[in-house]
Amino acid sequence: MKDQLTELIRLISSGCMREEDILRIAGESSEAYADEQAFLLANPDINYGEDFPIPLGEWVVVGSLPDTVLFQADDYAQLFAQIVASFGESVSFVLTPKQLLKTESLKALNRIQVQMGSLYPEKGGYVLVDFSEPLDDELQVVLVYREDLPRVMQLAVEVGIYAQPSLEALTAESQP
Repeated sequence: MKDQLTELIRLISSGCMREEDILRIAGESSEAYADEQAFLLANPDINYGEDFPIPLGEWVVVGSLPDTVLFQADDYAQLFAQIVASFGESVSFVLTPKQLLKTESLKALNRIQVQMGSLYPEKGGYVLVDFSEPLDDELQVVLVYREDLPRVMQLAVEVGIYAQPSLEALTAESQP
């Protein structure tokens, strides 16, 4: 499982994480998946409750991802502001978070996806992917290069972490 977690984290980080951090997170999370009690005993500072809706190993992955990889917000304007901030000043965006404030969720997400899809065309652009079960926020996504999306989806299934392209998920949810 460690190899699958390593590859998954590497792909969702899109080059934003150091290899040693990827390996550390994959190692810790695979230990947590293998034996929750032993992991919790060895790491008494871990704030994990049995009532959490995700396994400890998944919680370790999600809790260890930096805010340049895992974006969490309660609305799409906040989410997009975090994404824009993660790219820094060197990348210019046509869309602004303010333009999303009074926009219906599906339209806002579609606008964000169009903007992100236009970045890094050599990799097919980015796809917003709902990742894991949000614990404190309404929205929790990672950015995945479109060319990596099929492999990310396969790895997520293999390790048991929920992942689905955000626009696809919201569109399905919006259907009567």
